[in-house]
Amino acid sequence: MTALPGNDLAGYLRTYVEEMAFGQEDPGIVLDRYHTPDVAWLNDGLHLDRQRLIDHARPARRTVTECHLDIHDTLICGDRVAARYTLHAVARGRPVVSDIHLFGRLAPDGRLRRVDQLTRTLPAGRTS
Repeated sequence: MTALPGNDLAGYLRTYVEEMAFGQEDPGIVLDRYHTPDVAWLNDGLHLDRQRLIDHARPARRTVTECHLDIHDTLICGDRVAARYTLHAVARGRPVVSDIHLFGRLAPDGRLRRVDQLTRTLPAGRTS
């Protein structure tokens, strides 16, 4: 069963990252499952539309060998969501740790329509 952001934000975060990084399904299908076609994703001020998010998944699938999330906080209130989590990954054989703060707006069907995300790279081994 699909964990939509509007129903289970922590489940969405884990499932979406897993499916985009390691899934066999076309990244566009995965993206559309959880986001509206007009999704606007701003990551540290960089605007990523649907196509740029899809394009980002392809190299991640080639370089990421491990990935897991430590989810610290999630909040769903009406059409707004927020999460604070740490992403631990191994890319090109090197550990990558990112502290992430996500704020989003939901479509009526529970998919994300807009994401504003702030990230901070941490030294490997640190959790936040």
